[in-house]
Amino acid sequence: MAASAGSTYAAMVALDLIAKPVAGKTTLNLKPISETKKVIILGAGMAGLCAVYELEKAGYECVIIEAENRVGGRCFTARKGTEITEVDGQKQIANFDEGLYFNPGATRIAQHHVTIDYCQELGVALEPFNHVNEAAYYYQENVGKLSSQKIRMRAIKQDFAGYKNELLAKAINQDALDVELSKEDQEKLVEFLRLEGNLAPDLFYKGSRNRGYKSLPRAGLEAGVIDSPFDLADLIQYGFVRYLRNDSTFNHQISLLQIVGGYDNLAKAFVDKIKGKILLKSPVKEIRKTDTGVKIIYRDVNQETKSIIGDFCICTIPLPVLKDIPGDFSKVMQKAIAAVPYMATTKVGLQFKRRFWEEDERIFGGISYTNQNITQIFYPSTDFFSAKGILVGAYNYQKDAEYFGNLSLAKRQKLVLEQGSKIHPQYLAEFEHGFYCPWQKMPYNLGGWGMYTQEMRKTVYPQLNQPDDAIYLAGEHLSYYPGWTTGALESSRHVVAQINQKVHSSA
Repeated sequence: MAASAGSTYAAMVALDLIAKPVAGKTTLNLKPISETKKVIILGAGMAGLCAVYELEKAGYECVIIEAENRVGGRCFTARKGTEITEVDGQKQIANFDEGLYFNPGATRIAQHHVTIDYCQELGVALEPFNHVNEAAYYYQENVGKLSSQKIRMRAIKQDFAGYKNELLAKAINQDALDVELSKEDQEKLVEFLRLEGNLAPDLFYKGSRNRGYKSLPRAGLEAGVIDSPFDLADLIQYGFVRYLRNDSTFNHQISLLQIVGGYDNLAKAFVDKIKGKILLKSPVKEIRKTDTGVKIIYRDVNQETKSIIGDFCICTIPLPVLKDIPGDFSKVMQKAIAAVPYMATTKVGLQFKRRFWEEDERIFGGISYTNQNITQIFYPSTDFFSAKGILVGAYNYQKDAEYFGNLSLAKRQKLVLEQGSKIHPQYLAEFEHGFYCPWQKMPYNLGGWGMYTQEMRKTVYPQLNQPDDAIYLAGEHLSYYPGWTTGALESSRHVVAQINQKVHSSA
């Protein structure tokens, strides 16, 4: 599919259906149409908003039908007064102070994401998001001698690197490697391992100032006391390595970006540029094909059943919701829609009356990890030392998220405060308000993002990427960036280019 998409894109550039992008930019310039075509977009999330924005520039008439009372989809910001109602009727109203906000969905943007290009194009301000901060903590329970201790990440990571380099350096000196290296290369590699792992001259790891101090160095004769390293066996039992995957990967760099003032500012910027109608609080009831295009039946804000016809439909409705909407999809498409599971995931915003993580513990951004249900604590990367602040008090997945989401609001609050206070005892005295968003219980989402096995990428995924007559699917679930805004945007761009190609080839 990736090869197919790439060749299709190249063909459209060659046929002058889209402009060749400037190096470093990914602007999509569709070839304008001469005859009016109407496109109905189902869903006002990022894929839907992007589709309208791009199509209108080429002369298409667009209408968005959105079930929620807001735009943005999972790119959503909770502020004072924000309301959500879960599938079981449990309702929340955010009680954050004016000016404070929490992103229950998308938050981070990687440097290669097309999201950055749209922020630039639409004038949406960006700022740093500190993804990795080794002053944050690991906290693990039931993992041996280091259980139930909050440990600075740098101590764990430095000790593990030290022991790992010690073992490798000794293996090289004992000619125990399977790789043949010259004597000079062996010496250079051992020296590298010694320096990187802070090994002693005898190649033993005995600790390092990089892991931290029992008492900090000062002026005069206070050189500081380096903390003793943990035993290698205890580190192995600790099981922290599963968190390292997110520390520095293709999508998770040490420094990412975030949208100033809340992620919903990107959705607002799209809306400011869109001319067509956006019908909010209008859930889709049926998706039908006609001889010339599509007919969408929906219930409007006044609870009246309405219908609208168009030449094309771009459906961005999450698949767990879409599978239960009556429609004229082909049988193979219906089967593919029903086959994709979604990630259960919950995010929690906690407002505290004091930014104790900064004042007391010198943590400025980054993430603490734990094997408790809450899984992660995100620290804000901006507004340091302001009077109050909001932490992401939990960001969990699958069974942890399902368990958490099935609790009452009171029990959710009790759980996050109890577990969070094991890392930060200040929780109990400083907590003010919470907002708990289980995406698997949001009625027009039913999950955080689409999940595919390798086999499904070969079978189900290509089918979902094919148009079903005049109906095209789009969203993060139709990309190789599931759960990221860039996935929704890339998918949207791919689909509008396909529609534009079809219109011009049929002219």
